[in-house]
Amino acid sequence: MTFTISAVLLFGTASFFAIKTKAAGAGAATVLFLFGFFAAGTGAYEPIANVVKSTAQALTDLAD
Repeated sequence: MTFTISAVLLFGTASFFAIKTKAAGAGAATVLFLFGFFAAGTGAYEPIANVVKSTAQALTDLAD
């Protein structure tokens, strides 16, 4: 079974919780960066999107 979720929705939700809990660290900074990046869709979209896709695929393969 395949489950698909938008990167903007995923990182937006994570950003909301990072700000709400006043989290300060590398993880929160990464989440906020990725949310802004996917919301804006800048010219660097392809390489960063490929890294995120590869990471998601690696996590999926670990679960199998």
